[in-house]
Amino acid sequence: MTDLFDPFTLRGVTLRNRIGMSPMCQYSCHDGFATDWHLVHLGSRAAGGAGLVCVEATAVEARGRISPEDLGLWKDEHIEPLARVARYVTQQGAVAAIQLAHAGRKASRLRPWDGSGPVALERGGWQPVAPSAVPFEPGWHVPHALSEPEIAQVTQRFVDAAKRAVTAGFRWLELHFAHGYLAHEFLSPASNTRTDRYGGSFDARARFALETARAVRGVWPDDRPLAARLSCVDWVDAGGFTLEDAVSLSRRLKDEGVDLIDCSSGGNLPHVKIPVGPGYQVPFAEAIRRSAGIATAAVGLITEPEQARAILASGEADMVMLARAMLRDPYWALHAAQALCAKGPTAIPVQYERAF
Repeated sequence: MTDLFDPFTLRGVTLRNRIGMSPMCQYSCHDGFATDWHLVHLGSRAAGGAGLVCVEATAVEARGRISPEDLGLWKDEHIEPLARVARYVTQQGAVAAIQLAHAGRKASRLRPWDGSGPVALERGGWQPVAPSAVPFEPGWHVPHALSEPEIAQVTQRFVDAAKRAVTAGFRWLELHFAHGYLAHEFLSPASNTRTDRYGGSFDARARFALETARAVRGVWPDDRPLAARLSCVDWVDAGGFTLEDAVSLSRRLKDEGVDLIDCSSGGNLPHVKIPVGPGYQVPFAEAIRRSAGIATAAVGLITEPEQARAILASGEADMVMLARAMLRDPYWALHAAQALCAKGPTAIPVQYERAF
């Protein structure tokens, strides 16, 4: 029976426990550069005992940012500020991870505290790109539909960013194929209306994700894990990406060298009804783990130590990834170890031992 504080090994990397910090956008960059905010934000969760600390969605090209304030890794100058983060996270005993992303048709939007909707072109916005010229919703920018040569260029930008992530010292890489961003837009028939090699059948809609995973695995070191985040369902009754699709895609991603599926959902269509509740996305992780034979991470309103422990003990996932719970408490992992009387490697910093 797996425990929350058991180590977890994929390829040549071992996490000290099964607790990960999910990538969460901070909307705090200028021209894609990491700042002191990122060092403190991510470093405190590493000092707080998490096994994996994942940098937020990091754009592989400028037009792939969600907002103008997003993090990026599309040029070599971005490497050193991120390397500083990776070094500190590693020094605190956590594994430094990064999520590479392209926002597709959901790019050029306002950061949450500035409002909602797209950034106007005259205010620094840009025309996004997508598999099809279908906006996310009325009033959003109409995206440019990528040609096949342009699709290949985007895949190459993922490869280039992965090489920079190696140089920066990250030991775990996640491809963001979820939440209505570019790869998910290709995967879902609700956003992909193409009739060429990248649209129509499931095989065609999956082509971009599989080609990108294959190309990135080709430059990502063999001893370092490669993960992919999927939205396992679109939360529509018909015409969307389904759990059956997610299982099939996960099998194929495994064949391309992906080691773990980070199981989320939704984000591709506005105004859908999602039955949000504690652990509401955990069944996706269990289904993919069982049916695709690949390691999974469970996410989605996992907030309590006993809840997280039960997910692992029951075999529903191989690890848990926490988001808002870790925004509220950077030391969630240390507090969970106390609550569960865990004896595993919780790595309390010596500077903090007298408080625990």
